[in-house]
Amino acid sequence: MTTLQQSDHGGDVRLTGISKTYDNGFTAVRPLDLTVPQGSFFALLGASGCGKTTTLRMIAGLEEPTTGTVHLGDQDVTGLPPYKRPVNTVFQSYALFPHLDIFENVAFGLRRRGIKSVKKQVEEMLDLVQLGEHKRKKPHQLSGGQQQRVAVARALINHPKVLLLDEPLGALDLKLRRQMQLELKRIQTEVGITFVHVTHDQEEAMTMADTVAVMNQGRVEQLGAPTDLYENPGSTFVANFLGTSNFVEAEIMGRAGDALTLRAGDGKLTLPADRCSAATATGGKVLVGVRPEKISLTHADDAAGIADGRNRITGRITESSFIGVSTQFVVDSPLCDAFEVYVQNVERDARLVPGAEVVLHWNPAHTFGLDAAQDIEAGVEKVSEDAAA
Repeated sequence: MTTLQQSDHGGDVRLTGISKTYDNGFTAVRPLDLTVPQGSFFALLGASGCGKTTTLRMIAGLEEPTTGTVHLGDQDVTGLPPYKRPVNTVFQSYALFPHLDIFENVAFGLRRRGIKSVKKQVEEMLDLVQLGEHKRKKPHQLSGGQQQRVAVARALINHPKVLLLDEPLGALDLKLRRQMQLELKRIQTEVGITFVHVTHDQEEAMTMADTVAVMNQGRVEQLGAPTDLYENPGSTFVANFLGTSNFVEAEIMGRAGDALTLRAGDGKLTLPADRCSAATATGGKVLVGVRPEKISLTHADDAAGIADGRNRITGRITESSFIGVSTQFVVDSPLCDAFEVYVQNVERDARLVPGAEVVLHWNPAHTFGLDAAQDIEAGVEKVSEDAAA
């Protein structure tokens, strides 16, 4: 077990009114307040250009904020250069020294500070990242995932209060990236220090982080635990950026107990009142959201067997894609012209093919409601022509 555990709040990261505007007038980060608790695994999540890396670099001291302060615990580090801040950063490139073996790469920071007896600390770090048997290999003899762990060990051996990770898994293939997500979480849990992780990968953030800040255009769109962000998105941007959402425009007809009754087209839907972030006056408009995996798909011939009390919409299958664990359907209906449904491949109904008339139905508790004035397409990742080329 390593000795990096901290019992106080010396690793809290507090950003107060922090912002960054460049000389050309571009504002990368709008004034924001953010607290990352000591010992947490915190993710800054967003698309390219949202301000997440700039925020990380201001914590590291690599960017000077235009306004605001950076505190690590009780220490105001806003004016300190990077080497005087109790933080270390792991980049996507790893930046290992190719001429040094793994042991000496990890020992570099200690030797630079004049520490002569490094064997115990280095071996402890290599055991933590499960690379003890590779200590005399050169970086080029290791896989990408192993090199990434060396970079983490080299950063942690300096006993930082905070470890900053800037897209550290971006250079790895999908399978290795998923393995390293679990590996990084294990390491963070074992050492107990604050990790702040920048990523554009939604799955990566939700797998690893205790708390996720979803960033959009230089500000934090929503902050919370991964489950809460996914189940209770506060905006269409968050709902679309974290997975896939279906939206139906509806009008509030009234309230029955803890639920809102909605009119959607010629039909009615039910929405729990505590899952609606929009104004709830009768006659008001709301976007009704539901995730594709929450929906059941029943052939129209069997519609009579659907339990009472479920939200339901009729439609016609236009596309289906078998992807192993599930089949993904696209359904056109009068309320939504491209409703997505993910059905587990347990008992497949051979009638569910393009052209089939179907009923989409789901538990009202899985419905969320958002302000109808928002852009339904916000947060949807689009492939540009350049990227597709």
